[in-house]
Amino acid sequence: MRLVIVSGRSGSGKSTALNVLEDNDFYCIDNLPATLLPELAERTLLATEMAHRQIAVSIDARNAPDQLERFPEILAELRARHITCDVLYLDAGDETLLKRFSETRRRHPLTSASLSLAEAIHYEKTLLSPIIDLADLVIDTSRLNLYQLRDTIKLRLLDKPEAGTAFLIESFGFKRGVPVDADVIFDIRCLPNPYWQPELRAYSGLDQPITEYLSAQADVEEMYNDIHSYLAKWLPRFAASNRAYVTVAIGCTGGQHRSVYMAQRLGEALGKELSNVQIRHRDVVRIDESKDA
Repeated sequence: MRLVIVSGRSGSGKSTALNVLEDNDFYCIDNLPATLLPELAERTLLATEMAHRQIAVSIDARNAPDQLERFPEILAELRARHITCDVLYLDAGDETLLKRFSETRRRHPLTSASLSLAEAIHYEKTLLSPIIDLADLVIDTSRLNLYQLRDTIKLRLLDKPEAGTAFLIESFGFKRGVPVDADVIFDIRCLPNPYWQPELRAYSGLDQPITEYLSAQADVEEMYNDIHSYLAKWLPRFAASNRAYVTVAIGCTGGQHRSVYMAQRLGEALGKELSNVQIRHRDVVRIDESKDA
């Protein structure tokens, strides 16, 4: 049995996450009281025809506060029964959540005559702190559209073929912000930048002209060797500590050239040494998608 617990603040994308999981053969339950989780697991385990069923439940601030406070002991009880549990927490910046509620004109579940929308969004994070602290995977949806969120959930949760740690090597651009779910961050903005070569500007780090340019730079090769040595040594230590997900973020200025090249190369190399290595390029713009790199 595999159980995915989906949580997060209202407006962060929990419904989308449940829809993705349901489309991939999970039995999904929205707004389950947290105290019913052990009973749900017990009934599922006893039903032989559902013994290998995948279940996803949403637990959020609509639960009573005392039930949310009990979440750590409930999760420990489930894992003591050797049930595979992934806790997915979705969130977004306060301004993003305010904008989403304003655009959709939906009512926040915690708003009242005495609690404004902004106050409700802030209070919700406090209520969910017992879940945040135990989340295996945190996804910031501030800069993700519907399709990108679906792809991210599929990559992180559904492309994890076996038990153990799922490693994500992700490129990003500092000008669009540091990934909030990153566990390890490398800043490679000190390396030669292909952006200043006019004939290379429109390409990405996945394209041959960029890979040829960067692979010929001594500093790039030295940086690659240093980062690879570090990750090859320490990522297995993360896995040994029973971490379900580890994100390594490689950043350059725009997330188009250097970080993409480095993340792709590192991901491919580490994939030969570790199981379940994933690669994602958060900000890359392909040459056929935009003329402005």
